[in-house]
Amino acid sequence: MKILIKNTQIVNEGKIFSGDVLIKNDVISRIDTNISEEADQTIDGSGKYLLPGVIDDQVHFREPGLTHKGDIESESRSAIAGGTTSFIEQPNTVPNAVTQELLADKYQIASEKSFANYGFMMGGTNDNLEEVLKTNPRNVPGIKLFLGSSTGNMLVDNPETLENIFSNTKMLIAVHCEDEATIRANTQKYMDEYGEDIPVKFHHLIRSEEACYKSSSKAIELAEKTGARLHVFHLSTAKELELFRNDIPLKDKKITAEVCVHHLTFTNEDYETRGSLIKWNPAVKTQHDKDGLWEALLDDRIDVIATDHAPHTWEEKQNVYTKCPSGAPLVQHSLVVMLENYKNGKISLERIVEKMAHNPAILFRIEKRGFIKEGYKADLVLVDLNENWTVEKENILYKCGWSPLEGMNFHSKVTHTFVNGNLVYENGTINDQKFGERLLFEVE
Repeated sequence: MKILIKNTQIVNEGKIFSGDVLIKNDVISRIDTNISEEADQTIDGSGKYLLPGVIDDQVHFREPGLTHKGDIESESRSAIAGGTTSFIEQPNTVPNAVTQELLADKYQIASEKSFANYGFMMGGTNDNLEEVLKTNPRNVPGIKLFLGSSTGNMLVDNPETLENIFSNTKMLIAVHCEDEATIRANTQKYMDEYGEDIPVKFHHLIRSEEACYKSSSKAIELAEKTGARLHVFHLSTAKELELFRNDIPLKDKKITAEVCVHHLTFTNEDYETRGSLIKWNPAVKTQHDKDGLWEALLDDRIDVIATDHAPHTWEEKQNVYTKCPSGAPLVQHSLVVMLENYKNGKISLERIVEKMAHNPAILFRIEKRGFIKEGYKADLVLVDLNENWTVEKENILYKCGWSPLEGMNFHSKVTHTFVNGNLVYENGTINDQKFGERLLFEVE
């Protein structure tokens, strides 16, 4: 099978240039101007931009055990509609993916159901070090530790266990950093005043700057002590950014950082209008924090943009504060949100591609993906930067059926998505065949 994309603007490795891309089977065969080779399908990319497919390094697709909220099929389907061609999913499903057998079960489900390429993190707990150390770094992107409360038995708060995991695994360790004792004390303070129905506007004061900084600084201290590879998920405060460096190339960094689309988009002022729909952990914080995150993203203290895609049902999100789950679906809209920031002059197209495709591939050592290069897997997305549309219930593909972005207008649109050389999404139509593959990771 050959597909030829003609006359497009290619965005790759810090450059934008005109050209054609020839896909043969599952790989990019040739990048050139005026390719005239016969193809089974020719797509005119005139006026559009061709980007590497987005690699989202943090999603919760809810399967197994929580499939009333979302599942691998529904959420990977929404991912490809938004230009995300690969995802790394987290272990706090039910049961938690904390044994090799349970991890293998998730890979088996994805092999049958995923529209996008997939990798699954192995979960660490206070008592599964033996299982963690069996993880094959060729097949699994890393070890995930929750240093703040999570689903089931996944809070890792035993200092000896933490040091053991950091000291004994050569794999990347990804962490959710919020100090549990601080959060509990803050929650109790507000419950004493308001009971169960705490106004959501206090969420950023409960899951506070102090809770984030205390936890992330400890994790970094431990990584520096042990030499572990540490990746800190979803930074939310300006204060934490002093912990990260930008004076060495990403491939040489042992301590790296991610920011999520929602922390670049919303502030605590938005609780007034969007309420619990923007209740995330870590919390959306102040304008000062948002400004700091943008600054660190652009000066390379933050390496990756992701979503922390975490669907809940509409009914669950209507519960009182203490019973309302944190998280929201974003994977269908992450790229267009960042393209809107490009349109507003906040970030270049080249930097969007770097933070959403190149850098996740480098950081997780994903084999042959994340770049528009000959010989690489043909995971690609065509975007039209001049198409206006609004997020509405009718165009939301998430199983939960809602988005925290509803009513927002965008001025760019994904028109085509390719996964492993297959055209999987075209102008609103999804190919029902599933072409997602297991991600492979280069081992030193």
